[in-house]
Amino acid sequence: MPEQDLIRLSQSHLNLLNACPPRFQQVYLDCLGSLPKPSQQDNMQWGSRFHLLMQQRELTLPIEALLATDAELDNSLKALIRAAPELEPDPNIWREAEHCRTFSLGNFLFTVIYDLLIAKTDRAIIFDWKTYRNPPPSKQLAKDWQTRLYLYVLAETSEYEPEQLQMTYWFVKSGQPKSKTFSYSQQQHQQNAQELIVLTANLARWLSNYQQLQTDLPHQPDCQQNCPYHHLFSAEDQTVNRHQELLKSIDEIEEIAI
Repeated sequence: MPEQDLIRLSQSHLNLLNACPPRFQQVYLDCLGSLPKPSQQDNMQWGSRFHLLMQQRELTLPIEALLATDAELDNSLKALIRAAPELEPDPNIWREAEHCRTFSLGNFLFTVIYDLLIAKTDRAIIFDWKTYRNPPPSKQLAKDWQTRLYLYVLAETSEYEPEQLQMTYWFVKSGQPKSKTFSYSQQQHQQNAQELIVLTANLARWLSNYQQLQTDLPHQPDCQQNCPYHHLFSAEDQTVNRHQELLKSIDEIEEIAI
């Protein structure tokens, strides 16, 4: 199938689809996503600068201009290099920053971009720079589709066995960088494959109903207990109900007036 006919998905799509299909519809189909707060925009801009810094460093391009006007950026880089000596260049080992890979499944094309990929003869390591200060729990990161999809795609598009792969997150903005590393296995790979098949099959059906029948994407069965966006839709339902009650009241008043 030609690439232009494929629907592109990333780990962000998968995370939101898995958590809340109606919210997925709002953000990606109805384009009703909310704008980030000013503080979030500042953090995003700093994160973009850090990723650019690490990319230019890997390409042996000058980085002094980036560091000269941002002391926190300079301190974060120096602290990371001290904490992770494996990030020092080695001419005998293949490595690439902002390494992109794609993998297709049915009508869907998955795209992953590794902040840094180091490929040795016996193993490969994916590095990802996180520029928010507080690392989430390891269980949460292990379930996140970024961890799962990044490892899955590398296993599917390389000659490495799943057991030869690992992914390391570095949380760099605190000045005291912390890392979380996740190994991979054949069992995890099979589980990820099965869940991707189910997710994409559901999404294909929901998209068809959305486009042809104008049917909204459904809530998950455990939405009320587990969905982080349940309160948003509860508030919307209450607003709709109040609006319907108001219209009913107006109709009754008009009938009396007549």
